[in-house]
Amino acid sequence: MFAVIKTGGKQYRVAPNDVLKIEKIAGEAGEIVQLGNVLAVGEGADVKIGLPVVEGATVAVEVVEQGRGPKVIAFKKRRRQNSRRKRGHRQELTTIRVTEILVEGAKPAKKAAKKAAAKEEAAAE
Repeated sequence: MFAVIKTGGKQYRVAPNDVLKIEKIAGEAGEIVQLGNVLAVGEGADVKIGLPVVEGATVAVEVVEQGRGPKVIAFKKRRRQNSRRKRGHRQELTTIRVTEILVEGAKPAKKAAKKAAAKEEAAAE
């Protein structure tokens, strides 16, 4: 089964257990987030295309990590004018793993990992 989702102004074709980097979304590492802009859902030749989104379809993803992309330098120079400008930019990115593709309003089966409980257990030991 696959789905086409829209997030961050881009469209991605995803399947369960896919790992990809998208523009930053809210959530901490280990948290389950649902993405609701599902443009198409299908399996094999049976594809359901939304107008513009498929009703009741969501994609449950697990946030793997929050990070930043590579630095991009924007350098502008006007020759013989003693004019130049240098700016850098690093895009905020989120690495996600697709856990399930849900249709007809189903809820995700997997729960978010408990970070606080894991820290307490480590401290107790």
